[in-house]
Amino acid sequence: MAGMTIPEPPRPRVTLQRLFITGLLTLLPIWLTWVVVKFVFVLLSDVSKPWVGPISQQIADSFPRSMGWFSALWVQNTIALAATLGVILLVGMLTRRVIGQRILHWFEQLILRIPLASTIYTSSRKLLEILQVKPGSTERVVLIDFPHREMKSVGLVTRVIKEEGTGRELAAVYVPTTPNPTSGYLEIVPVELLTPTDWTVDQAMSFIISGGAAAPEAISFTRAGDR
Repeated sequence: MAGMTIPEPPRPRVTLQRLFITGLLTLLPIWLTWVVVKFVFVLLSDVSKPWVGPISQQIADSFPRSMGWFSALWVQNTIALAATLGVILLVGMLTRRVIGQRILHWFEQLILRIPLASTIYTSSRKLLEILQVKPGSTERVVLIDFPHREMKSVGLVTRVIKEEGTGRELAAVYVPTTPNPTSGYLEIVPVELLTPTDWTVDQAMSFIISGGAAAPEAISFTRAGDR
């Protein structure tokens, strides 16, 4: 049968729907990354923009030919972001020194005298400190029965408290939402109803932000006492 050609198998038909889904799945992670980066960029640049804007405009007006581009919005945002990052690094450096600690202590004492500001500052400071320390007898990252027993949600234990009268241990569990972990729910759950995990906070955040895509191959879903 020399000279005979073997026919090629038919190629799968590419439809507009498949092309759309493929393009959407390709662009969605890029878009989510851009949304988060843009949010952080705008948040940090807005801190310094009130004084960076007027200074940049004054420079542009003083030297319109050579420095007129200083009045551009993207230039002001970039300078504001760089200035904010510089202040953050400077505060971090000063905090590690005695003089920085004294200034921070004086600043904290000033904030504590303002009713609403003291509540917000104290609560946020405690939350950040708590997330850096293991909460006693329980793991930091846990699973809880939410919204019902046959479903689990990833939660972060922020504190373990006692039930009045019985002394039963209760865990304050923060349940972040997907894909924005800065919003979520606060649940009070008995410690014995928690399902412990060996995840770190970073692993839990990656799992939540990715909608479960960044997940380990296996996880403990059932509590030891329920098996």
